Amino acid sequence: MAQTYKLHPDTPQQRTIDTIVNALRSGSVMLYPTDTVYAIGCDLNSKTAVDRVRQIKKMSNDKPLTFLCHSLSDIAQYADVSDSAYRLMRKLVPGPYTFVMPATKLVPKLVQHPKRKTTGIRVPNHGICLAIMTALGNPIISTSAYALALEEEFESPHFADSRFELFDCYEKMVDIIIDSDTEPSGHLSTMIDLTGNSPEIIRQGSDWEAVERLI
Repeated sequence: MAQTYKLHPDTPQQRTIDTIVNALRSGSVMLYPTDTVYAIGCDLNSKTAVDRVRQIKKMSNDKPLTFLCHSLSDIAQYADVSDSAYRLMRKLVPGPYTFVMPATKLVPKLVQHPKRKTTGIRVPNHGICLAIMTALGNPIISTSAYALALEEEFESPHFADSRFELFDCYEKMVDIIIDSDTEPSGHLSTMIDLTGNSPEIIRQGSDWEAVERLI
């Protein structure tokens, strides 16, 4: 059964953050809020935890995982960032945008796209996420948490109507649940491919129009 922690979304209590970070360093998996949807995640550098995230989401190893970085300067450690990509990201972060870029050697292979050697990175505009990464010193995995299928109502996983539905679905699968007392938005991040000669929106998510105006 997961341990639930209540945190303020903008000013989370540092003592609780430290408790969560210690668990992540030991390989724990969490359900946590972001500036888009609730996500399932762990320490980027914990292979066993990343494996568990894949098992929970039923994701094969050939599907890349997105992770969160604390700042734009952190992104440069994990991705090869061109000058044009940097200029675009500087106008968009922090925010609900995922950038697909060539991965550096710091990105575990289990997280990368196995053939393209690319990775998806976000800098969230969310106090809890940023506080966790500051204390942890590493990026954290972020894959959207859908509510599990319920036979009588749904034929496939879906975005939950409330965070409590998500908590009920995942309380026996994850180690930590973070409750920010806010409901999931139901809007995924906008995904932007920065591996080519020009940026390309490959998923229209939250605030995608802002990206379209810039590119």
